[in-house]
Amino acid sequence: MQSNRTLEIGTGLFMLLGFVALFFLTTQLPNSGLKLSATKRGFHVTANFDNIGDLKVGSPVSMAGVSVGEVESIRFDPKSFQAVVGLRFDPQYNQIPDDSFASIQTQGLLGGKYIGLSPGGADTFLKNGSHIDQTQSAIVLENLINKLFASFSNKSSDSQGSPSDEHNKSDEPKKEESKK
Repeated sequence: MQSNRTLEIGTGLFMLLGFVALFFLTTQLPNSGLKLSATKRGFHVTANFDNIGDLKVGSPVSMAGVSVGEVESIRFDPKSFQAVVGLRFDPQYNQIPDDSFASIQTQGLLGGKYIGLSPGGADTFLKNGSHIDQTQSAIVLENLINKLFASFSNKSSDSQGSPSDEHNKSDEPKKEESKK
């Protein structure tokens, strides 16, 4: 009787863990590539970037700190060797100047990437099928660190001097002594 009770408790715990795992997976569903909802309304715009860092589909597009849309697609253009980012703007934000500036920015110090828009001054506005010409790529922290180390290594090698410089310096006192 005791082993039967232990088997029932073990089976119950196994089922409970299964439901917890299922709950966890359903809460993570919006971050996966699977979309269960209908296509959202709005208008679609594209922008080219040299480097998008870790920008992801679904990342927000914001202007003045307000979310005005989201990243809808990311693809590579083999002709220009750039990333083409498809943006979807919510329909109520249809007064964005078409000469606006798009940059990939970071949420916080090590947060995720998003696209920040700075308004332009044109009297015409972005519409479905428009293209944002003025963009700034993501700042990749690893590249900045590599440049920093490279500049330090160049400065340290310059301060030590080359062996030929040291040889020339040791010859200078001899030349002065021979003149006397």
